[in-house]
Amino acid sequence: MIEEKMRIPQATSKRLPLYYRFLQNFANMGKKRVSSGELSEAMKIDAATIRRDFSHFGALGRKGYGYDVEYLVDFFRKTLDQDEETDVALVGVGSLGTAFLKYNFHKNHNTRIVVAFDPKAPAEGKMMSGIPVFHPDRMQEKFQEYGVEIAILTVPAKEAQKVTDGLIDVGIKGILNFTPVRLAAPEYIRIHTIDLSVELQTLIYFIKNDVKDSHI
Repeated sequence: MIEEKMRIPQATSKRLPLYYRFLQNFANMGKKRVSSGELSEAMKIDAATIRRDFSHFGALGRKGYGYDVEYLVDFFRKTLDQDEETDVALVGVGSLGTAFLKYNFHKNHNTRIVVAFDPKAPAEGKMMSGIPVFHPDRMQEKFQEYGVEIAILTVPAKEAQKVTDGLIDVGIKGILNFTPVRLAAPEYIRIHTIDLSVELQTLIYFIKNDVKDSHI
């Protein structure tokens, strides 16, 4: 992972894709250089935080000049391995899973869902939004066939740990978990959990208590 290779804080690592996205936007606008203040205004992140994040990678800018946009786009593309395609699997094709299949990271051509699994799918598989969907009984076979190491998990909460155990057995390295369950897995498997209800409750709390926080 980025923070392990570069020995940078996890909070900084999570902001790197956002820096890359906004810098791409500046490049598409024809902007040649940008200051931390301009990035701060666009991203709603404190300029000092941006400068501190960038400092983990050495001298990315020059005092009085700012940052070269083209150089930073290239730097973050390489740092995030955006020159390499990453294929992922989707496990659980309910309402949220179906939305993922339809979206399939169209704005990021280096990441794509190539195979999906759902207990309602026939053993021989079926096509949904151009993606083959198979029964979970065929995960071992299909994970090897498609060479995927990352899975998006959108199954019912009661099935989450059982499915995770199956993913561990097929050699998964990372799981993007959209269930509210705290999954148990070996330390070598990276799990990122996105609990939409918790995020919404946090937003409501911030609003009601006038808590100032970054938009990012």
